[in-house]
Amino acid sequence: MDTEKTELDRILAAAAQAAPQLAETTPAQRARWLAAVADALDAAGPELVPLAARETHLPEAPRLKGELARTTFQLRLFGEVLRDGAFLGATVDHADPDWPMGPRPDIRRTVVPIGPTLVFAASNFPFAFSVAGGDTASALAAGCPVVLKAHPGHPELSEKTGRIVRDALLAAGAPEGTFDVIFGVEPGVTALKDPRIAAASFTGSVPGGRALFDIAVSRPTPIPFYGELGSVNPVVVTPGAVRERGEQVAKGYVGSFTLGGGQFCTKPGLLFLPEGHGLEGTLTEAAQAVAAQTLLNERIGESYQSGVARLKEQAGVTVLAAGDPFAPTLLSVKAGDFLKADEVLRNECFGPSSIVVTYSDQAELLRVLGELEPGLTATLQAEESEVEDVRPLLPALTRLAGRLLWNDWPTGVTVSWAQQHGGPYPATTAPTTTSVGTAAIERFLRPVAWQGFPDALLPPPLQEANPWQLPRRVDGKR
Repeated sequence: MDTEKTELDRILAAAAQAAPQLAETTPAQRARWLAAVADALDAAGPELVPLAARETHLPEAPRLKGELARTTFQLRLFGEVLRDGAFLGATVDHADPDWPMGPRPDIRRTVVPIGPTLVFAASNFPFAFSVAGGDTASALAAGCPVVLKAHPGHPELSEKTGRIVRDALLAAGAPEGTFDVIFGVEPGVTALKDPRIAAASFTGSVPGGRALFDIAVSRPTPIPFYGELGSVNPVVVTPGAVRERGEQVAKGYVGSFTLGGGQFCTKPGLLFLPEGHGLEGTLTEAAQAVAAQTLLNERIGESYQSGVARLKEQAGVTVLAAGDPFAPTLLSVKAGDFLKADEVLRNECFGPSSIVVTYSDQAELLRVLGELEPGLTATLQAEESEVEDVRPLLPALTRLAGRLLWNDWPTGVTVSWAQQHGGPYPATTAPTTTSVGTAAIERFLRPVAWQGFPDALLPPPLQEANPWQLPRRVDGKR
């Protein structure tokens, strides 16, 4: 049931009250909180995984067990980020009467928590992008209270996971209001409009994310909104890759776009192959060998079927594989027809569908890439002997995506220090950020400079003695 107005107000008030308390905590304290949450979720796995399977139709093993392990791993990884301390960006410029710009005052810079954060959970990852997912982990690591808007696709799992997270945080010493869960579309919108919310994040569809983004930036006091929306994730295959390992590439592509029922934000939706590639049979056979999978919920299933129907209606499109309403659908079209077709061919179709686009030469390929909307990933399947031939493609692919892949598949998104999961709109509403990897913490931090303050009033990261022993830049030197 939707969270009642009085309960929503209590949750928002508690988050606002907890915010200054969290801002005063040390990174080591918050690292212990995150570890406590991870331990509690691991212990509850035998209860949570079957519940997630029942509500989302995703298989328990290896999918959901692996996803829960990913969730607890990223909680602990943010603990490492906190202990490392570099995320604070502590910078000290001592007073310098001989500074070339004129006498320089003592000025010191670090980051502080942005404040209470509203997180909209996703449907397709009931653990890793939901209640205790990456947005929650990174916001808590930054020292921000989290109000989690549960996804309606797995409400019982959200309630139980939320209770585990909340109890673990309180038991570990976090203040009341550090974390709570709300339910319902209207309560989510109400919370987003509430002046006590200082930032918001979202993973989902373009229409839903754009509507929330517009609300966030139209408030009397606009707030940052970190939305991850749609992406077609093109894959470009060169003639050399077709010659050397075409069958392997074709099978790998089918495995990637059908993984998890095609319900990954990084699902490759377009495969660019040179004319005369000769892989139609391999692609068709591989797609037909993948069993139909029940999609996450009825709404997604209906949207997928109507989306596939629209794709098939486009001029020049031929069907390579199709069957059961939820079976993989693989279509093919020439690049020239693709350029003339309705933009429906260029938009994400959430579910196990994909389109093969055949190009005549590199010039035509570049024309098509120039017409695509940006996304999360862009992939090159090529040979090292083709480096000079491939080089002209890189500017176009870099324009399109936040992560470029060489001879790999985009549906694997590891959680690491170097990961970038974001891209230009409509992939995200904030292309300078990531929602996966340790840099995700930066979304929920705000830089502040202290000028001329006595040492005793400076935050520990900026004090002269560097009590936390942080990596710092002092007078321009690391």
